[in-house]
Amino acid sequence: MTTAALSTKALAIRDRRSVGMGIFFLLVALAIVVAFAFNSTADMTTSFGLNPGAKTNAPRLEEWVLPTQQVLWGLAVVVAFAGGWQLARGFKRVNLVLLIVALIFVFAFLTWAARGESMNLLGMISASLLRAAPIAFGALSGILCERAGVVNIAIEGMMLSGAMTAVVVSSIFRNYDAVNKATGDPLFPSWLVSIGQSLEAANLSDAAPWHLLLGLVGAMMIGGLLAAFHAWLSIQFKVDQIISGTVINIFSAGMTSFLSQRFLQPIQDINSGGTFKILPIPGVSSIPIIGPLLFENSLIIYILFILVIAIHVMLFYTRWGLRTIAVGEHPKAADTLGVNVFKMRYINVIMGGMVAGIGGAYFTIGSVGRFDELLTAGKGFIGLAAMIFGKWTPFGAFGASLIFGFADALQVKLQGLGIQQVPISSEFLLMAPYIVTMVVLAGVIGQSIPPAADGQPYEKD
Repeated sequence: MTTAALSTKALAIRDRRSVGMGIFFLLVALAIVVAFAFNSTADMTTSFGLNPGAKTNAPRLEEWVLPTQQVLWGLAVVVAFAGGWQLARGFKRVNLVLLIVALIFVFAFLTWAARGESMNLLGMISASLLRAAPIAFGALSGILCERAGVVNIAIEGMMLSGAMTAVVVSSIFRNYDAVNKATGDPLFPSWLVSIGQSLEAANLSDAAPWHLLLGLVGAMMIGGLLAAFHAWLSIQFKVDQIISGTVINIFSAGMTSFLSQRFLQPIQDINSGGTFKILPIPGVSSIPIIGPLLFENSLIIYILFILVIAIHVMLFYTRWGLRTIAVGEHPKAADTLGVNVFKMRYINVIMGGMVAGIGGAYFTIGSVGRFDELLTAGKGFIGLAAMIFGKWTPFGAFGASLIFGFADALQVKLQGLGIQQVPISSEFLLMAPYIVTMVVLAGVIGQSIPPAADGQPYEKD
């Protein structure tokens, strides 16, 4: 096939996508009118709260009161205009317009769902961030691994093991005497416990006591250990990376369930590590809306923000990052230029495992303070979907994680509004995060291209 023919075919595909996107926008506008505007009345209002649920340093803001039906009609007109423009002339950045249309549809849905009621919009956005955190950790873990050419579906198992390790380590250092009395045997050498208790007595902050920091380190270590095992199997012995990851997931699920039933349930002192408290950042935490959302969180959320920025900078602006990308795209060429392919893959996979361990710690010492069987509930797999959605970039994956987190927070909020407000069954609402995952993986926004050598074992000549 000639170059001209290929160009003609590409243009035809682009034109079809452009027309299809325009029709999609018009259908969204029609859905807003039929499903939402027609099911509200002219005298209805919707109130959105702009203050977080908890007490903060930021000043309190008045509720945002909107006329429900008028707003819905206005949003429908905006989306319909976008659809008409797309059909007539086309947008240069159609994916950006698609994102805006999606946000408009979500806002229209919330406006309709909360008609005649009040919904804490900022509280739901904050909940979306918290629910997105473990997904984002999983996505960052996947990026570190797959950018180096190693598929890691064991993130779920690493997070599950990290969750248990974090709460057990923090509980033992927090309740050492009670644990010893319950078990009859010291679980750690006395010298190690003395160090831990000395650190605990010299707390730097009540929001991050040392027993929780030690639990976080333990979660990172177990995540890194499982990742090293995965790397050893897939790099040294060239075991199929999907099989290797599945083995770790099954092992982690079985081992954590056994240990939970054998030790954590009978001895509650091993399963009460506490949680990181909210740590406001002086000065910026008092900014309205943005302050409580970004600068009034726990330590693990701040670690997430730092990791997103750090991994982005390291991946695209450092020698290590360029070598990582080279190993993931063309390992043979990288090897020819003197890059140690095996070493780079080991380092990246172990780092990815440590990040997954932090994500696991969020479920326990970052959230509820205790461990329950299968606590991660598939968030590691959703993290992989966020990684693909974000096209293997840290900021893209974080944005995708926020979408999944919002879907999760939305189903909780809608169940609270009641069946009269939102006539959707609770079972369907519980499926919302996973439906979003399937839609994303089906490729609604276009095909995502992974690193060229992703999942391929490398054999040195």
